[in-house]
Amino acid sequence: MARTIYDKPTRALLKDMLAAWQLKPGQVFTSTRAVEWFAQHYPKLKPVTIRAHLVQASTNDKNRLHHPSTNESDDLLFRVDVGQYRLYEAGKDPAPIHELVQGDVAKQEEAVAAEVDEADGSEVLAGSSEFLLEKDLQRYLAQNLECIEPGLKLYEDEDLQGIEFEAGGGRRIDILAVDKAGAFVVLELKVSRGYDRVVGQLLRYMNWVRKELAEPGQRVRGVIICRAMSEDLRLACASIKDVELCEYRLSVTVSKVPPLELPA
Repeated sequence: MARTIYDKPTRALLKDMLAAWQLKPGQVFTSTRAVEWFAQHYPKLKPVTIRAHLVQASTNDKNRLHHPSTNESDDLLFRVDVGQYRLYEAGKDPAPIHELVQGDVAKQEEAVAAEVDEADGSEVLAGSSEFLLEKDLQRYLAQNLECIEPGLKLYEDEDLQGIEFEAGGGRRIDILAVDKAGAFVVLELKVSRGYDRVVGQLLRYMNWVRKELAEPGQRVRGVIICRAMSEDLRLACASIKDVELCEYRLSVTVSKVPPLELPA
């Protein structure tokens, strides 16, 4: 776990907030009220951190699955609407979401693999040099960020990690990292061909990080990673400061193993 700002982690401070409010069953509060409470009592914590922990604590919010540390101790709230919560009532509310139903992920991946790539009308064929799914590319890069540049590491905020990082309005950054100089690095991934429309998405994420996470003067960079760049994308990024383009390559080597010699 990353270092905490205060003596307690934010997930524990959230419990302190609920205890201080002495909410009754059915009473609803807003994320704005929670942010204001933390601003008064723990001002060093950013609003985005508070909202992320509200999601983690919401038993019926599937986005809590994006936080790998979520467990039964986080089953505190029930999300009644956007930015509105009440206390979770065991036995009355649906069972908390802790994981996807076994087999659902495999079925979904099979369906996605069978679909035609809408961007260029091509299918991912056997023997391709690209990842089958964007999640596979995301998972690999999150675990091997140094293959992009030395010193690059996943962003961490206590027990929250920079994978599928919440960026407001239900949008999520594929990977949020930090480089060896302390700058934020926003990674936008495309498993196949990259097109110029991804630039607007990346710039939105970069500016969101500047507004919500970065300290004054802290640099924010962006990287688009895909198997092949379109000329339109290269042209669109030619004069954009702090945006880089990267192409990935897969390589598999197969070698024969000498047969084991058995005694006659």
